[in-house]
Amino acid sequence: MNVFVAGGSGTIGMPLVRALSAAGHQVTALTRSVNKRDELSALGASIAVADALDRNALIDVVRDARPTHVIHQLTALPKDGPRRASDLAATNRLRIDGTRNLLDAAIAVGARRFIVGSFAPLSPRGPSTRFARPGQAPSTGAARAGQARSESEDEAAVAVRSMENQVLDATQRGVIEGIVLRYGLFYGVQTPSTMAMIEMVRKRRLPVVRRDAGQLPVIQIDDAVSATVRALEAGRSGASYDIVDDRAVSLTEIVEALAEFTGSPAPLRVPAWLPRLVAPYMARMTSIRMPLSNADAKAELGWCPRYPTMRDGLAEMFQPAA
Repeated sequence: MNVFVAGGSGTIGMPLVRALSAAGHQVTALTRSVNKRDELSALGASIAVADALDRNALIDVVRDARPTHVIHQLTALPKDGPRRASDLAATNRLRIDGTRNLLDAAIAVGARRFIVGSFAPLSPRGPSTRFARPGQAPSTGAARAGQARSESEDEAAVAVRSMENQVLDATQRGVIEGIVLRYGLFYGVQTPSTMAMIEMVRKRRLPVVRRDAGQLPVIQIDDAVSATVRALEAGRSGASYDIVDDRAVSLTEIVEALAEFTGSPAPLRVPAWLPRLVAPYMARMTSIRMPLSNADAKAELGWCPRYPTMRDGLAEMFQPAA
């Protein structure tokens, strides 16, 4: 296969390019940064440098690559992961306008299949992205700030919905075979956000919420890559698959497990109202209850996660070297 990976230098892009090249596919990796050329070339990929928001430049590089398959992994998130709704603004544009540009370019060159990496907690069937409110707003100013944060979070959900719908609508029109992969939260040694969390846990700067009943879908990064590779051929056109572990976890479970595996002090415990005031993005994570099923991905893609639960993945990650 001739595979074009948009977002080839990102968190999942790099290991995906490596896996595709190792499997013998011809791979072109799209990046905005010329500084990533050598690193991507070392993985066996041809390099295309363009901004996905520059429609003409993107069409040119896709035309030069003439891929049979296109994988959309475009994001512009902070290296250590988003901490606030505003951190999603650039990615929102890529999910709306970047998707449109990339999809049009893929259709124009006659690509057969288009796979988009989506985000399960913001997917159309996910929970409301509005923050839970205390019974009474502490002040008019705080209420306005909360409303602004909610609107930013809603924008992220709208962007994900637009991205998915664009791909599925094109599939219904019969112009390309589209597949949506709804990833859980990435974790792993190759994932900058995981390494940032570990550093915070070691310094006891990542508290947990009392009575945290959240159920977050997660996926080890290598398992996300293997599911994506399987979807190139095995996926059903027009399908949406949840690429998640066998069991959802709360943010408290994640933090406590990281503390355990790194030998760090137990995290501080705080009441639920405190993150809503000082760390609203964290508060949203503790309010998500989304125990998704990977049954369809297992049955139709012939895929099975190497790490069924997050504890399995972390145990491998922190296993002493032989």
